[in-house]
Amino acid sequence: MNEELLTIGAFAARARLSAKALRLYDRLGLLAPAHVDAGSGYRYYRADQVEHARLVALLRQLDMPLARIAEVTGAGGAEAAERLAAYWADVEARLAGQRTLVEYLRGRLSGRNSEMYEKFAIEIIDVPAQVVITESRHTLADELPTWIGASLGRLEAGARECGGVKGAPFVVYHSEVSMESDGPAESCVPVADEAAARAWAGRQGRARETAVRVEPAARLARTRITKAQVAHPQILAAFEAVEQWTAGEGLSIAGPCREIYFADWDAAGPGDPVCDVAFPVHRSAVTAE
Repeated sequence: MNEELLTIGAFAARARLSAKALRLYDRLGLLAPAHVDAGSGYRYYRADQVEHARLVALLRQLDMPLARIAEVTGAGGAEAAERLAAYWADVEARLAGQRTLVEYLRGRLSGRNSEMYEKFAIEIIDVPAQVVITESRHTLADELPTWIGASLGRLEAGARECGGVKGAPFVVYHSEVSMESDGPAESCVPVADEAAARAWAGRQGRARETAVRVEPAARLARTRITKAQVAHPQILAAFEAVEQWTAGEGLSIAGPCREIYFADWDAAGPGDPVCDVAFPVHRSAVTAE
């Protein structure tokens, strides 16, 4: 046998990995042995594979999924470093979201809900009936922001064939959207020409669940939030604040909640108002103004 080859036990000791881990990495294509004995099935490794094995072990300390490790180790030099940086940026973004969620949950669990809700100014507005072109999708919370931007972009482009955009785009949540519940959500863009809208919708097919309908006139209880507050879970507090205020005013919720996007999202800064969080309420329940 070639003296430069190490048994799996000796190699595992040098690489600071277990034999079990080495077998798993071989199966996943992360670290293949230099030689496998055809008769015994024993694995043998070269000494110069130790550095690669240690890299895999270090990446695992970052809780990097095995598939991402394969991407990093399969790339060379600067590209591998860039892939690692991209992975860590994803981790930091997730941790930032979880940190915010923890603060939100601490407020709820400690009974400070009212303090969170008091920062939201809530009012009643009336909106007229609108012809809207829509796109619906079952989506989980982590996919939602990307889908909202893409679907509203598609609908606003389609609105050019429907007499143009005639109001602020909005998203209706027909059921809860979370990491466990997938809605559906419905993106809506008001347009000027109903006949043209119905013709446009007829040409779209069913791939994106595109439709056209008349959104009835409604009275909304709403609060206005900034771009930073649109992020999950801050936006949950806004919805809950409107619900609490509505109940306190003796009003009844008359339909699904919605987000109304009235500002240029890309041009807005974190502190700029961009969105109304709103619930339709029963007209008959509203006291005279």
